[in-house]
Amino acid sequence: MAEPFTQHPTCDLCRARKMTPWFHEDDVCWIAECDICAVPMVVWRFHGPRPPDEHLAHMRARIAEVAAREVGEFFIDDHMRNIPDHWHAHARPRGGFFGLRSALA
Repeated sequence: MAEPFTQHPTCDLCRARKMTPWFHEDDVCWIAECDICAVPMVVWRFHGPRPPDEHLAHMRARIAEVAAREVGEFFIDDHMRNIPDHWHAHARPRGGFFGLRSALA
């Protein structure tokens, strides 16, 4: 039997506070501007580093839609540097790491 999807009470990504502009949300994920690097970031609604394949496909499709509109040419960076125990990925501008607003600050 598969473990149920859960949320962790002290995880910032599980809490999903709207601290920056949000671009999308549904039952599987939410997408907001990362408060550190100013690029769209897709976050799995459930706590853990390995979402099921169907959730990954859904999230990659949603972040691609948002990134095409917000970033232009992009690549998906799913290396979870600061929060390694909750799956999330960033849509980074091709050839860059930070978003435009970050460069203007």
